[in-house]
Amino acid sequence: MLLLQFPLLAVLLAGGDNADVVQEPISFYLIQISSFANQTWAQNQGSGWLDELQTHGWESESGTIIFMHSWSKGNFSNEELLDLEMLFRVYFIGLTREIQDRASQLQFIYPFDIQVKVGCELHSKESPKSFFQVAFDGSDFLSFQNTSWMPSPEGGSRAQNVCDLLNQYEGIKEIVYKLNRNTCPRFLPGLLDAGKMYLQRQVRPEAWLSSHPTLVSGRLSLVCHVSRFYPKPIWVTWMRGEEEQLGTKRDDILPNADGTWYLRVTLDVDAGEAAGLSCRVRHSSLGGQDIVLYWGHRLSMTFISLIVIVPLILLIVLVIWFKKRW
Repeated sequence: MLLLQFPLLAVLLAGGDNADVVQEPISFYLIQISSFANQTWAQNQGSGWLDELQTHGWESESGTIIFMHSWSKGNFSNEELLDLEMLFRVYFIGLTREIQDRASQLQFIYPFDIQVKVGCELHSKESPKSFFQVAFDGSDFLSFQNTSWMPSPEGGSRAQNVCDLLNQYEGIKEIVYKLNRNTCPRFLPGLLDAGKMYLQRQVRPEAWLSSHPTLVSGRLSLVCHVSRFYPKPIWVTWMRGEEEQLGTKRDDILPNADGTWYLRVTLDVDAGEAAGLSCRVRHSSLGGQDIVLYWGHRLSMTFISLIVIVPLILLIVLVIWFKKRW
């Protein structure tokens, strides 16, 4: 039947014993994107995520799990991993066949996409929260709530028909309930424990300045680039002296290929007023010492300190050397 194998997605969440208590809300979830071009062609993509960090992938040609990090296996045994790969193969094959067989009955008009997000979230002082959400062509379609499949308002009659079909199968609902409420909350702490050295690392940001003219004559857009920092939380702004500039615009923080982050912060000013401005960067990896880049100088406070301290040290060394020599 349609979507019979959806619950098998959550098998990836199987795991071991609880680890340390999570201090901040954190989630592990799987994302599936299934694209159907016609009745004979379909493509399935799958990935696993720890918040915004990808931990797993799916190789559709070979039907194998891709481990993005050495610790992505968590506390899974090799036997469990082999079982998971087999279950995912069955899931994707069965899902594709059932949807293609019932597309006309359920008024699925080609081409269309089905997206699935399933996982759980841990809080330090609350019970784990699980979720199983399905979207059709990017719009909410249905979800699993408590012990039943529920249509989303955007799904209309099609979503209701699918839920009516799924809710006839008590065994599937029981599997989904146990996987969401028991298995995922046991796996997530194990994954956090296995990857804690990686997740707790501190990577110092790199920062530089650039500019380009705006559409308004005589004005400049000053850009402060901050890259290769980890973890994600960071504070960056344009300043004049100790005063933050209200016109500062902060873009979204974007991921780098190596798992670090990149941010761009801009400020539009009259060209003649750019002098005296600076970009200040605060990050947990800096040990309380901000990076400050001055427009026109591009020197950080650390670099300025070195300019002052290094000659002083050299002078002291020379004095000591001369004393010993004479």
